[in-house]
Order: sequence, then structure tokens, then C-alpha cells
Amino acid sequence: MLIPSVVDVAGINSISELIYREAAAAVCGMMEQSPPPQRQEKPLIAITMFGNTTAAVERCKRQLEAQGYECLVFHCTGTGGQTMEGLVEDGRIAAVLDMTTTEWADELCGGVFTAGDARLEAPGRVGIPHLVVPGCIDMVNFGGADTVPERYRDRLLYAWNANVTLMRTNVEENEQLGEIFAQKLNRARGGTAVLIPTRGYSLLGASGERFHQPEADAAFEQALQSRLHPHIRCETLELAINDEAFADRAVRLLTELLAAQQAAQERQDKRGGAVHD
Repeated sequence: MLIPSVVDVAGINSISELIYREAAAAVCGMMEQSPPPQRQEKPLIAITMFGNTTAAVERCKRQLEAQGYECLVFHCTGTGGQTMEGLVEDGRIAAVLDMTTTEWADELCGGVFTAGDARLEAPGRVGIPHLVVPGCIDMVNFGGADTVPERYRDRLLYAWNANVTLMRTNVEENEQLGEIFAQKLNRARGGTAVLIPTRGYSLLGASGERFHQPEADAAFEQALQSRLHPHIRCETLELAINDEAFADRAVRLLTELLAAQQAAQERQDKRGGAVHD
């Protein structure tokens, strides 16, 4: 903690005396603070969310918490995805339910919510279960309408509010995203799977909504599936991302990945014990 002296530190005067007393009191208060009681730690599950995937994430979170996990929800605004993957690198996360991967759409198209070109890499590099959903890759985020780049002015745009303008990704961009996702996930060392809601990747992308473009979504699916390594499970469901049945399947698939990892760890431990004996 840094406390400004306000005045020069040469000698004590009516101002500096007050500052020093407050600084000393702050130090004493921190020293007297007793640590919270130790609680049993639960495995941490990281979940990524956006306004357009909130319903799905909340349902998944409730179910995972009922199974004994602690869920950390990260809002995918660039820093959210970076923070999540940083915690993964630190070894604090047991698994990732990547329900919202919209930051890659922003990285590809120059949106304001990019998390950088390393997004999607940390779980695979560390080797933890990683369930990936193309949540909200059907949109790119910009600021107010006047901040949308000139090259995108003729695209399908939607003013989410006065400070957020969304642009629908097109067929070509979704094809590129499918290639990028496959490239990232093929490097994974841990259990990895993809779950695709073919009837809409977001609230706005569902049937009858403004961003519903099945041909663009299909371009992502085809590019991903044609390049994804055969050992990575890829399921498609005839559901929208916020349908309850989709969230239920996401939870089951993630718990299957966790169970497979635990079984593999137990086998490895037994082999290590046998060698030691």
C-alpha cells in the first residue's frame, strides 16, 4: 500500500503528523486482522459468460455447484478471458467450461473485447479438462455506432446499448474461426471436447432473432470438424445455446471429462506405486 506524504518529509508539521498517524493506524489495523477460518477447498471450475449466454451459464453453474464444485464466472470482455487463462496457468483451476468464446471473434475482426491470440491455449497446455462452446462467436463488439470501422458500416449491426454495437460475423469469418479453434484445441494435452448448439450460438443468434444466420454457423462447424483431431470429441445438438437441455448436456460432458482425467490419474498413481514396490 502506498500512502502519499502530501508535504515534504523533512520534519513534522500539522499536515505530515496527520498523514503519519493515519499510515501507522492502517498498518496496525492490517496486522491485527485475523485470517478467516480455514474452509475445505472445492475444485474450481472456470466458466466464461456474456450477456447473450447468461441463461446457459447460470444453469450450468447451479448444477456444478450441486455436485460439489466451486464455479468462477468470467465475463468475456478481453480481460475476463485473459484472467481466466492466467489462473489456469497458475494451476488453480480444475476444469474450464468455455461456454463463451466470443473474444476470438473480436481478435479476428478487430473488436474491442479481444483477449489476444493465445486465447483457448492455457487449458490444453496445462492439461486440464476443457469443454469448448462457440458461444457468441456470431458477434463482434465495438463501442458506440460511430466507432465501427468504415469497412464494416454496411454489415449487419445491432446497437446493444448506447456504448456497445454488435456486428454479426459472416460466413468467411466463421470459417476462419473454425480453423483457429481446431488449431488451438489440437495441441491440448488434457481431455478436450467441443459442444455446438446448431440452432444459435447466442441469444441474438437463436431462430427468429436478429443474428440468426444458419449458413454462417454451419461454416464454423464444417471448418472445425474437418480439421479437428479425431480423438477430440465434437458433438452437435439441435438446440440453441440457452436451451436448458443444452446446458444440461454441457454439464454432463464436462463431468465426463473430469471423471476420465481422475481415472487416468489413478491408473498413473497405481503404476507409479507398482514400480516403487
